[in-house]
Amino acid sequence: MMIPTQISISEAEWEIMRVVWANGTVTSREVIDTLENKMNWKQSTIKTLIGRLVEKEALKTTKDGRKFIYSANISEDDTVRSFSEDILARVCKKQNGKVIQQLVEEAALSQTDIEGLMNQLQDKLTNAPVEVPCECAVGQCDCHVA
Repeated sequence: MMIPTQISISEAEWEIMRVVWANGTVTSREVIDTLENKMNWKQSTIKTLIGRLVEKEALKTTKDGRKFIYSANISEDDTVRSFSEDILARVCKKQNGKVIQQLVEEAALSQTDIEGLMNQLQDKLTNAPVEVPCECAVGQCDCHVA
């Protein structure tokens, strides 16, 4: 059962979670084997990160003899959605389009991805306002500067 609350995870913790999400269940040895060379991390660093994720309840543990088996307690889709929402919440709503354009420009996208984006944009176009209203406090962005 996934925990519905938002859990803040660091960039390093994301690397651990990606291994867990990809494999379903893992041992610390499997995480170490996957990330030790890629990230140039020591075993102790990886174990510390796993421990933090367990403390945050992002990972759950099951004991199997002398080893622990780790599995995700948060879904990848929910975590990615939360991350995306967080990015957009950090800028003026009038800048959301620019942020998304930059993400699209930087992302490696398949033809299927692009077709999906085009369909989503076409659907959004039907009800899109001419201009997105600013919801920032005065002085938080340049929308209110004369």
